[in-house]
Amino acid sequence: MGAEASSATELVLEGVDARYSTDSKDGDGLDHIAAINRVFSQLQFAYHNQYYRAFPDVDSETIAKKYWLSCLEDYAPQQIVAAVKTIVRSQTFLPSLAELIKACERGGDLFGLPSARDAYYEACSAPSPKKDFAWSHPAVYYAGRAAGWYMLANEGQRRAQPIFEHHYQVFCQRVMRGENLEDLSPTPLPSRVNKRLDPAEAKARFAKLRTELDL
Repeated sequence: MGAEASSATELVLEGVDARYSTDSKDGDGLDHIAAINRVFSQLQFAYHNQYYRAFPDVDSETIAKKYWLSCLEDYAPQQIVAAVKTIVRSQTFLPSLAELIKACERGGDLFGLPSARDAYYEACSAPSPKKDFAWSHPAVYYAGRAAGWYMLANEGQRRAQPIFEHHYQVFCQRVMRGENLEDLSPTPLPSRVNKRLDPAEAKARFAKLRTELDL
């Protein structure tokens, strides 16, 4: 099975559900279909004989690609490609789909992202001003800001860590999709802040309202 067969497989994949293509492209313009084609190309070159024993013809290769595509749809295209590169460098035998999924789940290491636990402790211990701290990764800062620095400083770990980790996972996924976190704008402050009235003024306004309503 040579270059002609591989091209035929890619043409078949072009007809797969559209959600895997245009709308799922990452920051490098790579969609899930292109990512799966790269994965299989890398496996073909790295594990030549094993690859052809596992996928002896175009039909078996196409079926495998479609199945792997459906199982890997929750991971960013660049994350999938990075994971297979790591496997190829370290593994002698053709990986299974389960092994690739595990590599994707460990994908934070491939992008320089600390573990959620380490990121939480870093966010809690970082001194102010937070913006000027030398963060291990920008995602930690943005997750801390989203969770709320006051909350992280004053709530117990049982409550604060899950909230932080939720935001951290969101930003990790953005990193793995190739998005630039610095393009994210902070939530603007409201243009008007209502001040609490003192008791005397509140009583006077209430009396005026009673008069206007003829109560």
